[in-house]
Amino acid sequence: MARNIQSLERAAAMLRLLGGGERRLGLSDIASSLGLAKGTAHGILRTLQQEGFVEQDDASGRYQLGAELLRLGTTYLDVHELRARALVWTDDLARSSGESVYLGVLHQQGVLIVHHVFRPDDSRQVLEIGAMQPLHSTALGKVLCAYDPVAHSEALESDRKPFTDRTACESEAFEHILDLTRARGYAADVEETWEGVASLAAPIHDRRRMPVGAVGITGAVERLCRSDEQAALRPELIAAVRDCARAVSRDLGAGRF
Repeated sequence: MARNIQSLERAAAMLRLLGGGERRLGLSDIASSLGLAKGTAHGILRTLQQEGFVEQDDASGRYQLGAELLRLGTTYLDVHELRARALVWTDDLARSSGESVYLGVLHQQGVLIVHHVFRPDDSRQVLEIGAMQPLHSTALGKVLCAYDPVAHSEALESDRKPFTDRTACESEAFEHILDLTRARGYAADVEETWEGVASLAAPIHDRRRMPVGAVGITGAVERLCRSDEQAALRPELIAAVRDCARAVSRDLGAGRF
């Protein structure tokens, strides 16, 4: 069995201690409560302070939880609120489109899948919640890059490798796709990430009109694209995805788009 890292255990215990009871504690109180030497406790506190997880009051010298924990906690809550608000609408989208539905958010230079609704048929499928998708080639990723400046920067700084001969890797071509995405209100991926697979996605905004995620469908090219033009997505599917994104955005307080 792998051994736990003692310094991390102590840091976690310190954060729990500061999160309960009195809001501010001195070094002696923290060390005594956790059974640590003052020097050890001070070293951990100093590291946590440098990372923004702990703050020290200048006047009293006492410690309290820092703003970085609040930021991380808010991000966690935002993702879970997004998923909760999207549950009904993504189920409806899967039924109306007959395809798999994905909900994605920006995470570590990629798209993190936070919700996945299976295609409503009897085929064998694998749940992809927690999977990562690339920003530059997938429909979900392009939507995030088009509407979220942070995602845009992450994609430009990352290695935009080609997955197929259709993947747009050069900066100029990629920027053109993002301009087109903003103009149309949705993004497409027709065999740019996986051969024989197409997807389309639209942005989700919160009450501040900030982009918080993207929702889209994925399926075989022959089902998502028009038979008369292989690279053209079916308009009824585009409308369904955009309607779903608008509905989730409204539930998050974004109002009309």
